[in-house]
Amino acid sequence: MVYNCVFGVIWYFIFLDLTNGQFGYSKDEQARWQEQHRSCGGDLQSPIKIDSLKAIPIRMPALEMIRYHDLLPGPLLLHNNGHSVSLSIAHSPPNQPDVGFIPYVFGARLTNEYELEGLHFHWGDKNNLGSEHTFNDVRFPMEMHMVHRNRRYPTVEEAMNHTDGLAVLAFFFQLRENDNRPLNQLVRYLPHVYAPNASLILNETFTLASILPPTEDLERFYMYRGSLTTPPCSEAVTWILFPNPMPVSVVQVIKNFRSTPRGNREI
Repeated sequence: MVYNCVFGVIWYFIFLDLTNGQFGYSKDEQARWQEQHRSCGGDLQSPIKIDSLKAIPIRMPALEMIRYHDLLPGPLLLHNNGHSVSLSIAHSPPNQPDVGFIPYVFGARLTNEYELEGLHFHWGDKNNLGSEHTFNDVRFPMEMHMVHRNRRYPTVEEAMNHTDGLAVLAFFFQLRENDNRPLNQLVRYLPHVYAPNASLILNETFTLASILPPTEDLERFYMYRGSLTTPPCSEAVTWILFPNPMPVSVVQVIKNFRSTPRGNREI
């Protein structure tokens, strides 16, 4: 169940992890994050609480999602970093053209084109301790982040040093009785990466559009300038949050995501 893949591509995948070192999510542990990472004590830290009544409506161009209906270029790497499960797409080494078609976004209030690096999930042991952001005081069971890098910067590591380095699209999930069948394109592989630091190269691919909400639900979103939600907490992220939650079943959450290390922060 793997692609034949040269070691160099796998090596490049591993360094796409946005987290830095070992850390915990308890309130005491989070308070110590800034002891090792100065940015964790910054003024633009994420996640935040979003209140639709306090948000300021702004007229802006549409957010354009390009190649979201195309199959993701393989191989795809599923990885458990001990805090979350991430899916990374293959990239050529820096300063070499990518093979295939990488999805990207532009428009809204983004300053440039932002190319997909991968996606990951946050969830919790309880249904009300899953998502990182809250919307109108609601904390959802799970949240998905699609991480994009500003094309001005050759690597994620370089992008994290710039305030316009990254754009992250965030999506909430709400519990429903039936499975989210498109999400099973990823969920069915989770048993292979239950152990921390486990990885699997998938032998199939899919489109980003297939795991996203309908087009009309993508027309409404909230944007703000913030940071990575885990150390090193780099204040390099433009967040784009979509408030309408997608479905996920109890079975998918409890028997699959919650069998891996906890993905939520303690509130």
